[in-house]
Amino acid sequence: MNKIPNRQVICDTLLELAKDDRDIMVLASDSRGSAAMAPFANTFPEQFVEVGIAEQNIVGMSAGLAHSGKKPFVTSPACFLSMRSIEQVKVDIAYSRTNVKLIGISGGVSYGALGMSHHSVQDIAVARAIPGLAIVLPADRHETKKLTEALVKYDGGVYVRIGRNPVEDVYETDDYPFEIGKAITVREGNDITIIGVGETVRIALDAAKALNDEGISARVINMHTIKPLDEEAIITAARETGRIITVEEHSIYGGLGAAVAEVVVQNHPVPMRVLGIPDEPAIAGKSAEVFHHYGITGDNIKQIAFELINK
Repeated sequence: MNKIPNRQVICDTLLELAKDDRDIMVLASDSRGSAAMAPFANTFPEQFVEVGIAEQNIVGMSAGLAHSGKKPFVTSPACFLSMRSIEQVKVDIAYSRTNVKLIGISGGVSYGALGMSHHSVQDIAVARAIPGLAIVLPADRHETKKLTEALVKYDGGVYVRIGRNPVEDVYETDDYPFEIGKAITVREGNDITIIGVGETVRIALDAAKALNDEGISARVINMHTIKPLDEEAIITAARETGRIITVEEHSIYGGLGAAVAEVVVQNHPVPMRVLGIPDEPAIAGKSAEVFHHYGITGDNIKQIAFELINK
């Protein structure tokens, strides 16, 4: 089992890249510990800014740094970064076209026991509606490394959401093509497609393996980039498999499922199910407990697949 959380991977990767690129800067909102950025702050103190608990200020400051030619990475809890500072994200980052990377840490229900105030299951819906803001959720540590490397080269505002704890690997290594805006088919299949994002990709993959034992061929797509969305991969899946399930650590409104459904209904309508957090304050508990409560599990995905196929 992987013991390295994605937040540590981001720090390790930026540490390596910052040796040769002194324009890389990291900003924290009293979050260097929870973002695992203490090693970066200690190694490159002149490239690190501690803002304190001031999410609106940290976004504005990052925009100023970007306008000065720097490459700022903002690390702050996703629940606060995506809500408290959303006006600054809209105006200072997206509208102003600044080169800022917003890293929402402990996203989804990572702060599970702290309840709705610390859950971030509406962030994707909010970010999707802001023009010019890319949205990426890496699936595991390998993809997080490739994403971080890509973010340093990517010119534009990006909202990245990662969880708090280590997640099981989807990929064996980081030796595979990765491109922001280009989905990855991690398992081929012809009977149904399961589309996951972030930590749910591993769950989707486990469900596909279980379905294979029942004679059902399930395609699994890692839709790591929700915006810009890989519409071609979705349309192809709809045409070739005829059924789609989406799985996300987010509200069923405005997230991955909604994005996929918008493409499907306008191009190649097929039966779909959107699996995520329903329209209620998510329960408090460990991430695994919350996932189980709402059926974000391989067993439930398997059951939904049977229902869609037997209709």
